[in-house]
Amino acid sequence: MDVLKVSAKSAPNSVAGAIAGVIRERGSVEIQAIGAGAVNQAIKSIAIARGYLAPTGMDLVCVPAFANVEIDGSEKTAIKVIVEPR
Repeated sequence: MDVLKVSAKSAPNSVAGAIAGVIRERGSVEIQAIGAGAVNQAIKSIAIARGYLAPTGMDLVCVPAFANVEIDGSEKTAIKVIVEPR
């Protein structure tokens, strides 16, 4: 499964396009975000991607979870959201 990493500075429309593209190609995508700003951008991106895929008859569902990731030698807790068509 492809992993898209979202930061607080990520452009939601660009991330939404990436989400829609990966779902069309592979069927599902995992999105990782660390911090409130990044999670906000990720959720906005999912909502926009849902609009991109709706005309094709595809609806999206999200499964949120925690993930431990290592950044610069320290372990951080990320939010991961698995996005799949319903």
